[in-house]
Amino acid sequence: MSVALLPAIPEPVTDFSPAALEWEALLTLLAQYATAAVTREWLMALVPSTSHTWAAEQHALVGEMRLCVAAGIRPALAALFDPGTLVAKARIPGTALDVEELLPLLDLGDNIIVWYHAMQEPPENLAARIALLRGMMEPLRGNQLAPLLRSLRSRVQPDGTLSDDASPDLRRIRREIERQQRAIESSLRQALRRFSGEGSTQEDLITIRGERFVIPVKAEWKRRIPGVVHGASSSGQSVYVEPLETIEQNNELIRLLDEEQAETHRIFVQMTSEIARESPALATGAGILAQVDALQARARFADEYDCAAPTFASEQAPELLVEKGRHPLLERRLRRNGGSIVPLTLGLDSDARQLIISGPNTGGKTVALKTAGLLAMMAQAGVPVPAERLVLRVFRCFLADIGDAQSIEQNLSTFSAHIVNLNRIAAEADEHSLVLLDELGSATDPEEGAALAVAIAGHFLEARTWSIISTHHTSLKVYAAQHAGVLNAAVGFDEETLAPTYALRLGVPGASAGINIAQRIGLDPTIVAAARRQLSHQTEDIARFLDRLHADLAAVDRERVALRQRESEVERERQRLETEGLKEWKTKVRELEQQLAALLKDFEFRMREAVKAIDDRMQQQKLSKEAERRIARLRREFAEQFNATAVAQHTGADKGDPQAQPHVIRHVAAGDTVRLKSLGRVAVVERQIDDGNFEVAMGPMKMRVPRGDIAEVLSRRAAAVELNPVEAARRRGVSVTMASSIDDMRAEINVIGQTVAEATSEVESFLDRAFLAGLPRVRIIHGTGMGVLRRALRTMLAGHPHVATVTEAAQAEGGAGATIVDLRQ
Repeated sequence: MSVALLPAIPEPVTDFSPAALEWEALLTLLAQYATAAVTREWLMALVPSTSHTWAAEQHALVGEMRLCVAAGIRPALAALFDPGTLVAKARIPGTALDVEELLPLLDLGDNIIVWYHAMQEPPENLAARIALLRGMMEPLRGNQLAPLLRSLRSRVQPDGTLSDDASPDLRRIRREIERQQRAIESSLRQALRRFSGEGSTQEDLITIRGERFVIPVKAEWKRRIPGVVHGASSSGQSVYVEPLETIEQNNELIRLLDEEQAETHRIFVQMTSEIARESPALATGAGILAQVDALQARARFADEYDCAAPTFASEQAPELLVEKGRHPLLERRLRRNGGSIVPLTLGLDSDARQLIISGPNTGGKTVALKTAGLLAMMAQAGVPVPAERLVLRVFRCFLADIGDAQSIEQNLSTFSAHIVNLNRIAAEADEHSLVLLDELGSATDPEEGAALAVAIAGHFLEARTWSIISTHHTSLKVYAAQHAGVLNAAVGFDEETLAPTYALRLGVPGASAGINIAQRIGLDPTIVAAARRQLSHQTEDIARFLDRLHADLAAVDRERVALRQRESEVERERQRLETEGLKEWKTKVRELEQQLAALLKDFEFRMREAVKAIDDRMQQQKLSKEAERRIARLRREFAEQFNATAVAQHTGADKGDPQAQPHVIRHVAAGDTVRLKSLGRVAVVERQIDDGNFEVAMGPMKMRVPRGDIAEVLSRRAAAVELNPVEAARRRGVSVTMASSIDDMRAEINVIGQTVAEATSEVESFLDRAFLAGLPRVRIIHGTGMGVLRRALRTMLAGHPHVATVTEAAQAEGGAGATIVDLRQ
């Protein structure tokens, strides 16, 4: 089989009940997405693996292929086949591949090169996300396939013939053949004209018989024309004669044709040897393309069925969790009929490894078993699973007893066949197995069947086997409720429509509802009523209890959905109110700003009018300048107070304080970062001296400020006061000794008159000390001069690790002769 082109499945699962779990039907569906026959063969032979590493890598590769498909990057696979036989033939010295053998190899090589280049130069946003796919092409790195294919394509025409450029000798021979053919035709036409005048020729035609040019002559005239007869027409009225004057010419043509054939064979031998040299790359590339085909088949299947990659649980915390899983074969059938599938959700873990599913007939118990088993097998076979999420441990075998196992050939009844199968499963199953048992304890006396079912379930529980069991027996439902490590589950049943819902509910047992289903199907009402009367009071009470339980659970589900909807509505209303409140606050702020501007304009007008009323002109000018300065200062103070008040109200800094004033920040505490009105600088509150005064620190400098000088609180005190690097190190027990005291650290340095090298060295040392001291800002005085020192220092500062920003000093602080540096905090 050409399946050997693809790698074998490592550590395959040997026992996985393929017939019971419809594994072959799934593989048939999956193989339809493959392009090449060799890939379809490999997919049809696919089995689950116990290798966690292999399975995880396969899912990662499929995920990357899905990204490629979504991005429009699809492999060219039309020419993919197993080249093993042809490659082996090419390696035999002196062998020549036929055209029919050569052309498929060239097409295969083209497919390999196209995918190789696609992986070498993927889109920039995709390159890092398909690392595994790109890594698959590493064995082809440095191959010479591309130049080989160009060389071969230049010699072989699309129809399989050799081009004249295949070799100089071939071109020469073909030119000689053309000349010889023209000479023969010329000679024959002269003969035709000569013989046609005598009436001996049948028609004015030159033809070929046995690779020799001849002319048709009437049969009765054949002896009158000197030459060689090369046959007759089918009617016998004409014979084909090669005149004597063209015999030597035809002989020369035959020689040239033989020479052409010999040269053609030599060229094909040469091309075959060239292919042999690159045969490892061809064989390797074909194997890679086959794997790519298998990946794209699974990727297309995954996109078609909205699949997800599973998660493999560790051996220390094993579990089996299926969230909204769907049986792919059932989903395909329902899609064709216009229906939709009800997804399955179930979960087992190390403490609860057994699930008992009960409920009505046709309610989906068997489908639940098959879905769980099939999805787990798909996950371990490297096939994405149709589910929102699947978490599973790696199982070493999948053992199922599903369906009617009756065997006429072996003289086994349905019950006997089930027991034989269960005996085999019980002998093989362990804590690494997944066991799926459908209708356990059926096909025999109900009481004895129930006892057997409980005993078999207990055996698997004791063996810590992962098992999912469907049943109608009440004893098994009670067993699940009374034993740790066992969970009950029920398939749903709608009491109003008397129809199953196919939804699986964990944690509760289900009612079989056989009489209800019989009523829905249309059984005679008299028979249904008689059946209900036959039920024992205990059985009827249990059925009623389960019906009420499921009804209550359905009501809880509805209330949960309604509650979530109400929560969403409340959240949307809260967001709407917040948005409207913010708009209203902004509107009020704009109104207050307009009122403040009007008051300031009125104040300016009154002050200017008062100045104009003064008679003394000198005094008037003096007061006018003083008034302008005071107006500017008051405008700035009013703006700061207004902004601080607006921010405090919006952020809640003064929330709940009845004494809050528009121009005074009330809530100030040690550790808060504040902005001072008088200096316009940021400081940290060290402590509160009294109700109206605080001690603040700006780097090493500390000062006393009144509450009214605090324009705003920039940030509140953190859980722990941030320390400068030296203090932080000392707190951790590290001994740090400074050349000079941090408290004595000045916030400026003067380097006027120094060279660039001297100034740079001194400023760097100064910045280190300032950073360790925790200074937020420093000033470097370098003077104006020619600007050389200023430019050099600012260039150095721009790349310094301690520096946050570099700005030119204000005119009051030195202007162009100084630089202000904000340090990183």
